[in-house]
Amino acid sequence: MEKFNYKKSADILTLSASMSDFTYKKHCHEEYAIGVTLRGIQQYNLDGSLQSSHKNGVMLFNREQTHDGNSYDKAGIDYVMLYIKPTLIQEILGKKELRFASPILYDDKLAQCILALSHAIQNGKEESLCSELLLNLVHVVSNTELVTEHRINNKFVKKAKEMMYCSLEHVLKLDDLCKEFGLSKYQFIREFKTHTGISPYQFFLNCKVEHAKQSIEKTKDIYAAVVDCGFVDLTHLNRHFKSVFGITAHEYRLQLH
Repeated sequence: MEKFNYKKSADILTLSASMSDFTYKKHCHEEYAIGVTLRGIQQYNLDGSLQSSHKNGVMLFNREQTHDGNSYDKAGIDYVMLYIKPTLIQEILGKKELRFASPILYDDKLAQCILALSHAIQNGKEESLCSELLLNLVHVVSNTELVTEHRINNKFVKKAKEMMYCSLEHVLKLDDLCKEFGLSKYQFIREFKTHTGISPYQFFLNCKVEHAKQSIEKTKDIYAAVVDCGFVDLTHLNRHFKSVFGITAHEYRLQLH
């Protein structure tokens, strides 16, 4: 049985999931995503290579790192994930940027930190406790995985993403993007996908879904999210929302307190 249970506290979103037949489409998150495989083998393509997280495997996703996801076999998987906003990481680490060098680790201390925070949020513990557990988690993961070099932002990708972010309520205006960079349509698509691992259309649609989620969290109004993020109708939003989060936008709203 597919189960996706989301809860949020201290600006941290946690997911407790069980799945067997469901497959995530290729997508990325604006947040850092950190999780633990509790049962089974979770497989996903990340940066062009196939990853397999076995029981107790700690999965580390950098922000905007493209991936998909599925269970290795019909036996299915159980896992938890934490989605942590970059601003929270920066507040804790100062100006240092957290970059994960290893996609999967088998580190019991780190796994226990993730599970403790996930359990606290899922069970409605005080926000002050969740904040303390986050501080401890970031301290442990940064000592394990902090890459001291700052990420070099490709100017082309950065500018293209900014233009997309500014027009999420519309359809993707590929001609405007191509004109901005003096590239043909196919040159632009090829360059963007080479740098990001995802096509411009997929990235743009993913951004719409992410911002629809944020809109629902703020307003609890799924129909406002449809309008604000430029979806044709609720069915259109629900279809793409489920491909990223495992549940529909309506189901997600019902899980929010």
